[in-house]
Amino acid sequence: MPGFALTVNGQPVQLEASRQASLLQVLRNDLALNGPKYGCGLGQCGACTVLVDGIAARACVIPAEGVRGRCVTTLEGLGSRAAPHPVQQAFIDEQAAQCGYCLNGMVMATAALLAREPDPSDETIRQELSGNLCRCGTHVEILRAVKRAIRLMKAEVA
Repeated sequence: MPGFALTVNGQPVQLEASRQASLLQVLRNDLALNGPKYGCGLGQCGACTVLVDGIAARACVIPAEGVRGRCVTTLEGLGSRAAPHPVQQAFIDEQAAQCGYCLNGMVMATAALLAREPDPSDETIRQELSGNLCRCGTHVEILRAVKRAIRLMKAEVA
């Protein structure tokens, strides 16, 4: 098994993984990071979304070796219980989860969007989140959470 280094949630990590192992498998099985979920396994539902060098990416279809030397952020790396990231806090405040399965993808996609575009239009928000499937129908609450996150992040800067 080849060994390689990367940074996960701000910490340097040395891993050994088979060439067939996905980033999702390594994060969940080897590093016990359970924010990213296994959903479809095809990169289509968004449950496994992580940030790779700040860009939202589907961990289930990325070979673990493909992130050699890169920075990966999972839901656990955005914030903590004591100090949640503004996006996490907004989703909590708006109670934007029902079953919670899509939540990882929604939060991570929102964090990536707001990092590159602090004041997106409603259409941009909808477009950005459209690849994250929510079976429970909490779309209205999720959109409210994104809007709240925008306000919280603006307040942090001010």
